[in-house]
Amino acid sequence: MSFVKFVVDFAMTLSRREFLRLAGLVAAGAAASACAPVYQRLANDVSQSDLPQPSDAPNTYFGALNRLTFGPRPSDRARAAEISLNGWIEEQLAPELIDDAPAMWQLRRFKTLDMDANELFEEGNKLFDDLDKSLVINELRQATLIRQVYSPRQLYEVMVEFWSDHFNISVDKGNCWYLKTVDDREVIRPHALGKFRDLLWASAHSPAMLVYLDNQVNINTHPNENYAREIMELHSLGVNGGYTQRDVMELARCFTGWTVKEHYWLGNFTFNADSHDNGVKEVLGLRINPSGQAEAEQMIELLAAHPSTARFVATKLARRFIADEPPEEIVGRVASTFLETDGDIKAVLRVILLDGLTAYAQPKFKRPVHFIASALRLLNAQTGAGGRISSPTYPLHDYLARLGQLAFAWPMPDGYPDRAAPWQGNLMPRWQFAMALARNEIDGTQITFSELAAATSPSAVVDRLSTLLLDQPLPATQREALIAALQAAGTPTSDELPSIIAAGLIASPAFQWR
Repeated sequence: MSFVKFVVDFAMTLSRREFLRLAGLVAAGAAASACAPVYQRLANDVSQSDLPQPSDAPNTYFGALNRLTFGPRPSDRARAAEISLNGWIEEQLAPELIDDAPAMWQLRRFKTLDMDANELFEEGNKLFDDLDKSLVINELRQATLIRQVYSPRQLYEVMVEFWSDHFNISVDKGNCWYLKTVDDREVIRPHALGKFRDLLWASAHSPAMLVYLDNQVNINTHPNENYAREIMELHSLGVNGGYTQRDVMELARCFTGWTVKEHYWLGNFTFNADSHDNGVKEVLGLRINPSGQAEAEQMIELLAAHPSTARFVATKLARRFIADEPPEEIVGRVASTFLETDGDIKAVLRVILLDGLTAYAQPKFKRPVHFIASALRLLNAQTGAGGRISSPTYPLHDYLARLGQLAFAWPMPDGYPDRAAPWQGNLMPRWQFAMALARNEIDGTQITFSELAAATSPSAVVDRLSTLLLDQPLPATQREALIAALQAAGTPTSDELPSIIAAGLIASPAFQWR
């Protein structure tokens, strides 16, 4: 199907009444925005003068920035053009130096993000006779999407998502509904650009991870191998990393007694010496003498520094940033850097992003979160990343669930897939999202098209939107054919045209890739 036919088919699904309704909503949104106090406009509003100007040459850095962000805003493109892509990457690798006010302003209203485990549990039990997990879970999900959409620390947020997949925890498993908030705050986010050893160590001591993988019931009389298996298969060595079933069984013995408090200091990590197997163990050829909690900690150190871990993590990072099947040359270089720097994540990323990205990058299909976040970022949507503050509904979460990537909902410990195939067969919800977003029909999310609607001609509208969303104007013949077809259908006025073009571009095949 041609792009022109694709967009015209979209247009034909709208009645004249729907367009008039849309125009009224856009006008109301523009008026409300004009009256808003300055501090409510911290979220990177894009003015007409800020929009990238159409040209025949695409932005040199757009493709790379699409990998390194959740959608490159005009400000990201301009900054990379100003200081070079390498300079932009180095700037992003020091997120503590980047003002995060746009995201922090949005996050101010969430009361659960800084609570400890006991407080979170109490928040979910306020009704006493009915456990209400939804507030705790939804605030974490909203905060995650808000950071992805609004934070200027884009590469950091991309890495937070990567490690959240690598150390996957589903909030639907047991007490993870409240423990994951602590894990996100104290495990994933502090170590996302630090040392892999520290990240693996923190995850192994995380109550959320221990509960998710059943280690809280791993005791000397009834060993449970689940966590021991996954820390080797999914968190460190990889499935072909050289361990055996015997190693799994012996490592599980090392982790006996690693559990979570159930009463005082609810949800905190604790080591129960009475439940620990005090016999001698042997894992990966290493004899481990009885030493209580230190036995498993000795193994964490070994796993973090193992060559198989270096290769496994290097492959996954290269897959996320470069290609579904990353070339052996770059994987080998990244693995070597991992070992040489004791798992320094920034050093590893420099090899991938400064050397591998431009040399080896292949098209990556956008996963649902990237698809939705990039549409919100590039169209400068104003959103609470879920619903209105007073609303119990979370329509953006609903779209992510329909698309298959609701945050912290993947039931298996391997994390959401990072190859194209699992995502390419579920396009209809993407098209529905594109239309609903462009028509301002998503509760709590608003796009203002007034400046684009004021463009001098339909051609200018198409050029500006295609440059904004795809980094270059449509070829002149496609652009004119598109405008002619829409006009022949009797659909768009100058006020209506931007929403139709935006919906078509977001739903188009070109926007599905990064």
